[in-house]
Amino acid sequence: MDDVKTLDTETVFATLTPAEAVASLREALAGDFDPSDDIPRTISDISAGNMIFMPSEIGNWVGVKLAGVSVGNPERGLPRIMAQYLMYDSTTLELRTVIDGAALTTLRTSAVSLAAVEPALNRFTQPVNVVIFGAGPQGTGHADTIADVHDRGRVLQAQTAEGDAALRVADIVGTATTASEPLFSADLVKPGAVVMACGSHDPHSRELPAELFTSAMVIVEDLSTVLREGGDVVLAIADGTLDAESLVTMKRFSNGEITAQADQTVIFKGSGMSWEDLAVATRLVGKA
Repeated sequence: MDDVKTLDTETVFATLTPAEAVASLREALAGDFDPSDDIPRTISDISAGNMIFMPSEIGNWVGVKLAGVSVGNPERGLPRIMAQYLMYDSTTLELRTVIDGAALTTLRTSAVSLAAVEPALNRFTQPVNVVIFGAGPQGTGHADTIADVHDRGRVLQAQTAEGDAALRVADIVGTATTASEPLFSADLVKPGAVVMACGSHDPHSRELPAELFTSAMVIVEDLSTVLREGGDVVLAIADGTLDAESLVTMKRFSNGEITAQADQTVIFKGSGMSWEDLAVATRLVGKA
């Protein structure tokens, strides 16, 4: 174990910028790898919440994230997610690196959202208004990543928005909460806004109202994954406001195979996939 590298929280954030994390994901999508080929993760319920096992293989690396989600931890003053990330040589399966999994998760989750919608951000050539629901690591992580990627003038409101006024003028909306019911009404979101939802991987929970999907372009990580875990999408389909056949994968959108109209609302629903951690971790290890 002497030759195993360890990257703690401080090292993770000091080594890789949010924009570099986004670039690592877009590079993976531009290559031969297809998220539909990723190894499905396993989620097991336990008394404290659940345990998640997330293995993936890309190129020279095999990575595995072991994550525990304890629903009572915030009341204890502890992070809701505890995790470790293990990286192995894909040929010998020798353990090479151990990374703080919670830090990696924070970095990659917001990077996934931006990698999915980045082509749509080109429509914003003026200062933009951003509203983010959720003040935890993922909420602040999305604010930091937007600021790092979208280098034009902006007004960031990294908070749970109070009142409807901020939402009505928002160009970019992010939701990173534990909500199980919609956070706002669809008519508060202006046409042409870019919306990113990453709050849960529960098919019975939603952060976005079904009506928001009616005329939007809806981007997802992978079709089978979102239909299994993406409550915002699953419930909108059940409500009849979204056709499953219209879903666009982030690989096709990121690579420019499909584009959105300038005035069309773009929604990304992310629930997290194993390959995303590995793509970011690979870039991280290369720089550490």
